[in-house]
Amino acid sequence: MGEVFAGRYELIDPIGRGGVGAVWRAWDHRRRRYVAAKVLQQSDAHTLLRFVREQALRIEHPHVLAPASWAADDDKVLFTMDLVSGGSLAHVIGDYGPLPPRFVCLLLDQLLSGLSTVHAEGVVHRDIKPANILMEATGTGRPHLRLSDFGISMRKGEPRLTETNYVVGTPGYFAPEQMMGAEPDFPADLFAVGLVAIYLLQGQKPDAQALVEHFAAHGTPGAPEGIPEPLWQVLAGLLQPDPHSRFRTATGARKALTAAVEMLPEAGPDDEPVEVFDQIGPLPEGFGPDGPVTAPPEPPQQPSEQQAPTPPPV
Repeated sequence: MGEVFAGRYELIDPIGRGGVGAVWRAWDHRRRRYVAAKVLQQSDAHTLLRFVREQALRIEHPHVLAPASWAADDDKVLFTMDLVSGGSLAHVIGDYGPLPPRFVCLLLDQLLSGLSTVHAEGVVHRDIKPANILMEATGTGRPHLRLSDFGISMRKGEPRLTETNYVVGTPGYFAPEQMMGAEPDFPADLFAVGLVAIYLLQGQKPDAQALVEHFAAHGTPGAPEGIPEPLWQVLAGLLQPDPHSRFRTATGARKALTAAVEMLPEAGPDDEPVEVFDQIGPLPEGFGPDGPVTAPPEPPQQPSEQQAPTPPPV
């Protein structure tokens, strides 16, 4: 059996790494369910402050994966989240390459829906990228994504954890104003959503700098190959270099996306369905669907010879 953390969470097997710690599949003995547990050392005060911020988020939304509980034990801390087993959008692209536009629109609608709730709480995510967007293992059914990893998110108006001229996030998914040291704001998240959309449609990471330079020099370009014009108009509204020319809210972008979807061709009968596989794998020995498996008690050993009863004292 695995290590039991704080008398409650049994760490089973590592399933990945987050920005500041290892992520484990774990069994919650109190709530009797499997969870994902991010574990990190308490020795780094800067990392610990980020942990405190992340675990303090309590955002309830079907397309947001926020921390559910936390615990401390000796020199480590952990927080738990729902266990999401379909991997990230990067896994889906690795399996299929470019995705069909209607499938991408469904994913974008879910992402913008979750992001609208995050922004309504005053939180800027600051690190939207394919690896931080996780998928439920839905097979060929309706996909279900979860926006995760709020380790560098912050509420508008909170003090930064880094120097003003230090850019936080993932290179390649920065909005132009982030590179200039602007205060974190919602349109920067929307710019990243636009880049994620292009990644899904083209099957490779977009060249954000070249895209921004083209927009700045020539205005909005025509739709790239493979991206339907109605959908491109929505993405262009997310990717404007000037944040004041961008969609200002996730809700506004979502409404435009809904209108664009109505103009897209229906999927053909021969189109290959996209299947989202289980990326975590089977439970190790000693664990079943309902938690740790208790070994049956061994039958009592039978004596090889029957001893004669001791005669009573005279």
